[in-house]
Amino acid sequence: MRNFHFHGIRIVKTGIAIFLTAIICEWFHWPPVFAVITAIVTIEPTVSDSIKKGIVRFPASAIGSAYAVFFIALFGNSPITYTLAAVFTILTCYKLKLHAGLLVATLTAVAMVEVIHSNYLISFFIRLGTTTTGLLVSTAVNMIVFRPDYRKDILDSIQKIGARAGTILEQTFQTILYDEQQDRKIDGVIIHQLNKEILKTETLIRFQRDESNLHPLMGGDREGILMAEKQLSYLHNLDYHLGNLRYLPLNKISWSESERDIIMDAVTELSNDLQHAEDYNSQKHQLQLKNITDLFWEDNDEITKNNEIHPTQFPPELIILYELVTIYNLVDRFYNPDLINSSQKVERK
Repeated sequence: MRNFHFHGIRIVKTGIAIFLTAIICEWFHWPPVFAVITAIVTIEPTVSDSIKKGIVRFPASAIGSAYAVFFIALFGNSPITYTLAAVFTILTCYKLKLHAGLLVATLTAVAMVEVIHSNYLISFFIRLGTTTTGLLVSTAVNMIVFRPDYRKDILDSIQKIGARAGTILEQTFQTILYDEQQDRKIDGVIIHQLNKEILKTETLIRFQRDESNLHPLMGGDREGILMAEKQLSYLHNLDYHLGNLRYLPLNKISWSESERDIIMDAVTELSNDLQHAEDYNSQKHQLQLKNITDLFWEDNDEITKNNEIHPTQFPPELIILYELVTIYNLVDRFYNPDLINSSQKVERK
């Protein structure tokens, strides 16, 4: 639903930009096709991107127009004109690093071959005018109509990622602790999907940061963006530590039934914290963490005394507990990023 909303708004803005661009070109008696092409490709996810790429697309389009006029004057409307105009436009844009404008410039160059028959210089300046119109109209529409604002999408996405991570965490430890199959494996697909959601949200945060830098009125939300970045980084680390559990020899774990239950209780509480943010209780969280930490040190003493099964590496029990303790700390930072930063500053002083 979120993707449909995102693309739906972009489609509406593209339609409005096309309509306004065509009207302006008709008013000046310019052929609107070139301006419309420019307007279509200039609608970007953020106003900042529209402006940045527009700055590149204008000279690129001028290059394409110039080559079209030049080769039409030499060869007229012929196959070699299309070929040379397109090839030289692409080569020049690559040479000048105008990659964002390459498509518009090439389309402009080949489209002009069909419509220019005389008055080459006037046609060249008309193409610049239509390109400028498409750039300005699309940028203005992007800025005024449904101005990009991804804050709600970012918050919703972070909550969903946290809830999904909680579910994956519980399923993962259910497999580790109670699945009796000898060849049991943790599903890596669901962890990979979680990572994809995190990357998508990082993109939205980048979009919102660009908008905040561009619009002074939105600059006051920079703290909110910074908070979202911190929370997402903790979820990213959580995803990493979940992934580490996939590669353990799960059929060699020697925990007793009571130890498994202690761990699973802690995991269930942690999963509930991630799925239901309103239920998070810092004191309860720390108590569960202490139980896991105590078990970690007990296992550290007992297992490493006679580590014949894993003589060259840490036993899986310690690795699992280490990952779980790390995840507990990440969840605590996820809900209290400012508190953690404050405590670090005090220690440094």
